[in-house]
Amino acid sequence: MRLGTSIFLLAVGAILTFAVTVSVAGVDLQTVGVILMVIGVLGIILEFAMFRPRTQRTTSVTSADPVSGTTRRETTRRDV
Repeated sequence: MRLGTSIFLLAVGAILTFAVTVSVAGVDLQTVGVILMVIGVLGIILEFAMFRPRTQRTTSVTSADPVSGTTRRETTRRDV
């Protein structure tokens, strides 16, 4: 579930909980709204906790060969 879907579920749940006054036989719309809001909040939390962009650490090492005079550069990247 992506961020947009989570926000949509949160908004629909809030509308069902706080704005809809119609009663449907066999279904409590306020309870459905609360459930959708909880799912939306959990989706937002998971989106930020698990799928956030990770920082990369780049390490560069430059070395020169004293005999041939060639320069070698080595770059290492890793996620933190």
